[in-house]
Formats: sequence, structure tokens, C-alpha cells
Amino acid sequence: MRVEIDPAWWVSGTWEGRPIRQFLERRDVTAIFRFLHARGLSYGAIGGLVGISPNRAAEIAKSVRQVTAYEVLERVAVGLRIPRAVMGLGHESRLAATGPLITGDRAQVPVAELSALRARLDEALAAATVSGRQLEMIEESTHDHVRAYPATPPTAMLARIAVECAEVLTLSRRRQPAALQARLSGAAALLATLCADALMRLGETTDARLWYRTAVLAADDSALPHLSVLVRAQAAMLPYYFGDPQQTVALADKALTLSATPCASAALAAAGRARALARLGAAEAARTAMRTARNLFDEVGATDSDAAFEFPAKRLLFYLSGAATWSGDTATAYRLQDEALELYRASPAVSIDPTLILLDRSMCLARDRRTDEAATTACEAVTILPKPQRTEIVLTRAYDVVATVPPIERHGPVADLDGYVRECRRQARTLTGGNAAIDP
Repeated sequence: MRVEIDPAWWVSGTWEGRPIRQFLERRDVTAIFRFLHARGLSYGAIGGLVGISPNRAAEIAKSVRQVTAYEVLERVAVGLRIPRAVMGLGHESRLAATGPLITGDRAQVPVAELSALRARLDEALAAATVSGRQLEMIEESTHDHVRAYPATPPTAMLARIAVECAEVLTLSRRRQPAALQARLSGAAALLATLCADALMRLGETTDARLWYRTAVLAADDSALPHLSVLVRAQAAMLPYYFGDPQQTVALADKALTLSATPCASAALAAAGRARALARLGAAEAARTAMRTARNLFDEVGATDSDAAFEFPAKRLLFYLSGAATWSGDTATAYRLQDEALELYRASPAVSIDPTLILLDRSMCLARDRRTDEAATTACEAVTILPKPQRTEIVLTRAYDVVATVPPIERHGPVADLDGYVRECRRQARTLTGGNAAIDP
């Protein structure tokens, strides 16, 4: 049963034996949420009225999170039908309303008004500053998203990230000390990159490009060089899969230029550059880029992490196998694919990388004129993924195998693969309620 808020609660209600008005005057949102929950409102209902998630409302009620941002306090007052004046929101002091007193040629401000003005200034500065614990929680949540991302379907990931993005946006709109703002921008850069990558996987290329642009702005604002390298290296993937590989080369070059010292993102940029050069037909330049990527990787040192934005040995092998595939060196590509798949089999995480590696193998088989085997391998590669992971980035690569075969020869396993890709796209449209790429 729906519970309506009675405005009289804020006048005559009590909480823990004290008038609720006392909590309102202190802007104690934790007490306000507990008060409402005790009167039958779920955290989902409270969150819906205020414009936050049910989990966030519960965390506030349990004192896990605090509300200090003025904008959020205003939403609490408006959404819960609390008189703004009771919470001290939207008042103008007499000084602001009437201006200073004028005597002769000098302006005189009453001491009481100056004191009130100073108090409001202190309050504004305090309200605009994110607490250290609040910022730590945002960073912890962001890194949780980074760790979970590879095994999480992109549509589910976008829903989770949206809540964190909204909080970072609210806090970033208000004045923050430089050190705290840099940390907020760093979190924003990672969240925006996750959004962009998820949208890219869904084939939403325009939105993905805009989110990558936001990620670049946030990373540069953070003044953290490694983040500026990371977001550009990640952004280079979009034109590789859904655009002009020459743009991938340009973005990778920019990332490498910004990398003052070797790092995992620089190795990723070099490996991505190798793949793009191979797709452009620059086989010798691609081989040089492959050597650069290996050298950078060796300098940085190996990592076994499956988290997003990491670059372990298996991902290096995955990228190098793509470069070898497009360079026409199928013997090297098969070997690199086998090595990469062996490493991925040792990891329990569900990632689309093994499927993309198998699709590279399908392209190698097609180049070696083993057409039926290529189509069968591609179909099996997509099938092993859970349905929510059969996104456009995978289906486009699968259709590339079909496209290598002249239309007149598209029968048997090739025709089956063509039909399967079309059906997966239809299911993707139904699953997301959006628009998958138009079938060729």
C-alpha cells in the first residue's frame, strides 16, 4: 500500500523522543529518512521522492553515507514536502535583502549582519566540500565497478554506473578544494570510460564517442598523467571496431606521447596501434609496433588481474594475435591465439575476450580458404557467451567472417552463421529495448 507523506509530520512529529523539527533544523537527513521509514515508507519510495537509488537511501538512513551537498538537501526538502525555511534553505539575510546602511559617504554594516553573513559563508563552504570518507566511498565503488566490469553485461553495468556518475556530478558542480576536485575528476574519468566501453560493446558508437570525450576531459582535469594515457588508449578501441583504424593509430600515438614512463596503458596503446596498422595494410609498421608493445609490456611487468583497464599477458597476446591475423601471418596468429586462450581458460571470469580471440581465428581460417571451418568456429565462439554478452561488438566481428565470403558462396555453415548473427541482433534489440546495428 502506498504511504503518503503528511506535511503535518514536520510540524508535530517526534523522533527518538524529540521534535522532528530539531532534526530538520540541523539538516540531519539520516534522522529524516529513519523517521519516514518508521512510518511505512520503503527506502525505494524515499529514494524515488528524493531522486536517489534505494540502496543510497538505505545507506544514508544507516549513517553509511552523509548528505552535505546543498543541491541534494534542496531535493530532500522539495521531494519530502518539508518547508524549506525549516531547513534553512533559500533564505536571504536582511543584509542581502536591504543592502548596507549608508551614513554620509561610508557604508556601515551592522555587526550582527556581518556575523550572520560569516556564518552563512562558513556553512556554504562546508556544504560544498565533500567529506574525506564520502570521497573514499565513491572511489571504492568506482574500483568495484572496474573489477566487476569484464564479467558484467554492458546493460547491467550502465545501470550500476549511472548512480555513481550522478553523485560525482552533484559534488563536482559545487566548489571543492583542488586536491579533492582532482580525486573527483579521477573517479569521473574511470566511470566515464566504463560507460563509453559498455556503449561501444552495445554498438552505440555516437554515445560511446561522447563519453570517451568526457573521460578525456575528466582525466586531464585530474592532472594524473597515467589517467590521461589510460582513457586515450581505451578510446582508441572504438574506431578500431566501429570506424577508421587510422583514428586508432592517432589516439594511440597521443597516448604514447603523454606516457612519460612505461605503464600498462602505454603497452595497451602500442598493441592497439599494431592491430590498427595491420588492418590498414601496413604489415611492416604493424610488426614494428608489435615489438614496441612487447618491449613496453616487459618493462612494466606482468599482472594477472582481470579487472577492466589492466593489461595482463593474455590481453597482450590477444591484441598481438589480431595484428598477426590482419597482417596475413596466420601461422603466428594461430600460435598467439592458442597461448592467449590457454591463459584465459585459467581464469573463472566471464569475459568477451576469448570470443573475440576465436573470431580472430575464424578470420585466419577464412584467409586460409577454410571457409566452412571459419564459419563454424565463429558461430561456436558467439554461442559460448551468455545472451546479454552477445553484443554488437561481438556480432560485428562474427559478420566480418561472413563478409569475407563472396555472396554466391554463402551456403552451408556460412549461411548458418549469417542467419545466427541476424537472430542474435534481433534478440539484442528485444533485450535492451534499443536499436542494434542494421543488418547488412
